[in-house]
Amino acid sequence: MEFDPGFDIAFDETTSGYRYGVGVFGPKPELRRLDDIRPSLADPDSDGPDILYSIVMDVGLENDRAAMLDRNLLFGVVTYAAGKIGNEPVRSQGHVHAVSTSCGCSTCEVYEVWDGEAFIYMQERAADEAGRCIAVHAGPGDVVVVPPGWAHATVNADPRRRMTFGAWCVRDFGFEYDDVRAHGGLAYFPIVEKDGIYWSSNGSYRQSLLRVSPARTYPELGIEPGVPIYRQFQDSPDRFLFVSRPELAQDVWRNA
Repeated sequence: MEFDPGFDIAFDETTSGYRYGVGVFGPKPELRRLDDIRPSLADPDSDGPDILYSIVMDVGLENDRAAMLDRNLLFGVVTYAAGKIGNEPVRSQGHVHAVSTSCGCSTCEVYEVWDGEAFIYMQERAADEAGRCIAVHAGPGDVVVVPPGWAHATVNADPRRRMTFGAWCVRDFGFEYDDVRAHGGLAYFPIVEKDGIYWSSNGSYRQSLLRVSPARTYPELGIEPGVPIYRQFQDSPDRFLFVSRPELAQDVWRNA
């Protein structure tokens, strides 16, 4: 990895799975395939890699498991394939975090890119009026926080290589896809050009302006730049309580 994950984990290209080091727990990967996301593509008939990404939810060090369970937190890891889907980079289809029964509301997600480059695209709503639309470009070590209730998707920003990230989530996570699928995807499609990625609007939404920005720091959430977010949890287990208890950061979400 170009950036230290904070524990011993590596992607296994031969199996599309992960190798866990001594003392690390984790499940077998779930594989997301091209056919799974076709309804959200600019061209649903596009060709591309069969396996788009490998995802493992609930990984970490055995010594940290109890602290994670006590705080209703889960750490996930995702690796995206290289290549393109037609004219689009490899990406997810987009979703909104469902209301978690543990806290009674939608929850946020804290991304950290480990390898390659990503765009974390997000929009306020998946309704006809999408509200603010933001595409955040992130490289190794960059952190991106998606606020509760925002529709979002993850994009491999460099189709020449794989991209891997880790993320803090609530344990009783769930995804809502219906509104995104009803609009044939999110409000903007990423399109690969020779000089990078540009964004094409989805005519199923009322026109919303898109802001493309670099990743930033989050002092308001107590996140330390340059320090693996897993290690930050080890150092201060309550640091990411705002993920499983979003009411703790109401002012942050209000001003997002």
